Amino acid sequence: MGIRGDVRARWERARTWGAANPWAVDVGIALLVQAAMTMPFVVPRGPELEPATWAAYGLTTLTVVPLVWRRRAPVAVLLAILATSALYKLALEGPGQPLPYTGLVIVYTIALLSPTWKRLATAGLLAVAVPVSVGLNTGSARELTFSLFVFAAAYVFGRLQDARQRAHLIEAERAAARERARIAREMHDILSHAVSLMIVQAEAGPVAVRTAPERAEAAFDAISETGREAMTQLRQMLGLLREGPEGAPPREPQPDLSGIPTLVERVRSGGLLVEYTTEGGVRALPAATGASAYRIVQEALTNVVKHAGARRADVRLAHAVGVLRVTVTDDGRGPDGGTGSGGHGLTGIRERAAAHGGTVTAGPGPGGRGFEVRVLLPVPSTAEVGR
Repeated sequence: MGIRGDVRARWERARTWGAANPWAVDVGIALLVQAAMTMPFVVPRGPELEPATWAAYGLTTLTVVPLVWRRRAPVAVLLAILATSALYKLALEGPGQPLPYTGLVIVYTIALLSPTWKRLATAGLLAVAVPVSVGLNTGSARELTFSLFVFAAAYVFGRLQDARQRAHLIEAERAAARERARIAREMHDILSHAVSLMIVQAEAGPVAVRTAPERAEAAFDAISETGREAMTQLRQMLGLLREGPEGAPPREPQPDLSGIPTLVERVRSGGLLVEYTTEGGVRALPAATGASAYRIVQEALTNVVKHAGARRADVRLAHAVGVLRVTVTDDGRGPDGGTGSGGHGLTGIRERAAAHGGTVTAGPGPGGRGFEVRVLLPVPSTAEVGR
């Protein structure tokens, strides 16, 4: 993974822990601010400076403590900080601070978490409080400009963080929608293929019982095998849905090109003559591309079984540099037989191809007979596959 990846992983774990333990995070921020505000009390001071007394330090701590409740009542915390800061300035006059740490933290929090009316009220309050505070201190335009700048920066950073969190939420919702669509396609492919083959085999069973008992036995064996295969894939998919974020199995342990011969054999058992051929040197495919190619062939053959009324189908995979061509042709009724552009079958094939930047064309087969589905899938180089 490398140093950069390890740092990123640690940061993500820290963020996850922080989201689950906001109280601990707020306590940690308060302690960090307290450490920063302690510095003027521990560094050597000249005789002309205000003394660093324990009373002044205690009041400084009282200014920091409200930050522990910054998420629960940010405006109340801001008022408490303003009150204790004014008391510190007017009553004790201890060592000053290079930055208004507590004020910056709470302004950032209000900008991040509070609704619009609270943010506007905070801006109005600071527009009065900051000039008054500067007037009690140096009264210089330089300090006033600097103070207004740092508070405005804290506010802007809070709004930017809010926008970033909203963008992450929208992306998470989109990712969830894509995952739901992926699962729906997988469920459709598995169930549609299995049920179609089982129906065809079951319909042929009674006829075979009367005329060729050995064929009937083979048909019933094929039905049970198809059902078991469908159940295995469904259990695998549902098992993935139950996995936690640290689940060991990969996200898509789906069949790949190596499973196509078994798929073809299962379709043959239903009575459709299927020929499977490959062209070109077989190249390594990314797992997602291989799974999509398998599902495309599966869905195309399911369409043939369900709609085409065909006796024969041909499946061809052509491997070339940077591309995989998948062609499924049948000798059935053609586009008018129900395998045209409509329906979930071809829609699913197009969605799978589009997910990899591929294209799909579908229409009459060679010589206008039957139906043909042609899919072009881009394939990364071997180096990219191995990453």
